[in-house]
Amino acid sequence: MIAVVQRVSEASVTIDEKIKSHIDKGILVLLGIEAADTEEDIQWLAQKIINLRIFNDENGVMNIGLKDDGGELLLVSQFTLHASTKKGNRPSYIKAARPEIAIPLYERFINVLNQLLDTPISTGTFGADMQISLVNDGPVTIIIDTKDRK
Repeated sequence: MIAVVQRVSEASVTIDEKIKSHIDKGILVLLGIEAADTEEDIQWLAQKIINLRIFNDENGVMNIGLKDDGGELLLVSQFTLHASTKKGNRPSYIKAARPEIAIPLYERFINVLNQLLDTPISTGTFGADMQISLVNDGPVTIIIDTKDRK
């Protein structure tokens, strides 16, 4: 799994000109799923995201995680995060999981995040043509790859 985590002051997902989800202060996560992803990847990444200390404490230092901050989380599936650009100019998405594999993993990831945060998260719609709007706060953007746990 690859996640692009952005600290936002607000973010929304629009589908067919209708806002499906909107959050205020919190985290927008763009999630790419590959066929090799497992329950271990889900658990590790979910814990990492909610505990990332990217919110400012009283001294203005990024020292507080989402779970402690009380911010919201918006999760959006994005298979293009697994694009390979090695050859030519047209990206290959061969590493991205097919929907029959990706959808159950995406739904499981949502459930795990809901349990860990003890509050429902907002989402896009898997496979939909979505427009994402956000105000990146900071800006703070972090890329996490479960296959590269440095």
